[in-house]
Amino acid sequence: MADDSYDIQRAKRLKPIASVLIIAGAAALVAGLVLDFAKIKIELNWLDIKTLGGLLLVVGLVALIVGLYILPSLKHHRSIINILFLFPLLFTFAVTVIIPLFLGLFFSFTDWTGIKYTKFVGFDNYIKMFNQPSFIWSIIITVLFVIFNMVLVNVVAFLLALLCTSKLKGMGFFRASYFLPNLIGGIVLGYIWQFIFSNVVTIITSKLIGLNYSMLSDTKLAFVGIIIVYVWQYAGYIMLIYITGLNTVPGEVLEAAAIDGASPSQTLFKIKIPMIASTITICTFLTLTSAFKQFDVNLALTNGTGSVNFLGSYLTNGTQMLALNIYNQAIVENNYALAQAKAFLFFIILATVSILQVRISNKKEVEL
Repeated sequence: MADDSYDIQRAKRLKPIASVLIIAGAAALVAGLVLDFAKIKIELNWLDIKTLGGLLLVVGLVALIVGLYILPSLKHHRSIINILFLFPLLFTFAVTVIIPLFLGLFFSFTDWTGIKYTKFVGFDNYIKMFNQPSFIWSIIITVLFVIFNMVLVNVVAFLLALLCTSKLKGMGFFRASYFLPNLIGGIVLGYIWQFIFSNVVTIITSKLIGLNYSMLSDTKLAFVGIIIVYVWQYAGYIMLIYITGLNTVPGEVLEAAAIDGASPSQTLFKIKIPMIASTITICTFLTLTSAFKQFDVNLALTNGTGSVNFLGSYLTNGTQMLALNIYNQAIVENNYALAQAKAFLFFIILATVSILQVRISNKKEVEL
């Protein structure tokens, strides 16, 4: 009873304070927004600031949060606290993802110049991009790149994980060595491998088979080179995830399989792989999304160049994948509206493929 009376008295004391803080905080936020959008400049020498809007926004937000936190509402207090703790994450996600997504969709129907737009053009940007053979070609080679890398990265990473979970000596050194390429930035990595392909490999091939030109000068070989560099860079990262999955396989199960006379291949395909099905799903998803968004290595290694005949047109972007095509459309050709339409289509493709891949992988997990 004493505790209940204390809580009631405390609530009576805090409720007026909380109410004042909430009202004052909301008023300060509104005033700060008005000053900010109205671009009213106020000079206060004693504060040495040019505008009062930012100060009011900060003070108002702090007062609102404190007021909601101390508000003595037993029924909704926990929900309010949960919202307050989630607010920074939700606000950041909304500002960096949700709002730009809808703004981008809006601008794709205009003649946006990157700064302003003057009129709506409807579906003209979408019609233009599908009439560009270079854009269609970028989609095709991006899909091929994703297919090859999903297979190669996961196979190489899984084999490295098997090696690094064996009982050989020095496994810590090998794990670090295999992961090291992932720490190198894509731009730097591209220029390093550009030197290797154009100099080291050229010298070796000229002496062995008489091939004395860089593989980057041939469109097909350059595309293979991009795949090699990507696998070399990304396999070490995926390897660590496979190592984590393999380490979760119970040792008792492996010992029981060995006692029953299971061969290493039977243990691998009948026990280890089925028991890390969820890990395979994660690695496949990460590889798929990363390969679709490949940009930096493509830019640094070939810059998308390469000659190819496609749909009756001679193209000079034989190795230009989708992300680089969108970048060049916006930055190089200064057509932001068309690039935004391509980017939104890119988002639709990536989201659809990712959802389908996860669903298919989840069904496979159940079967395994």
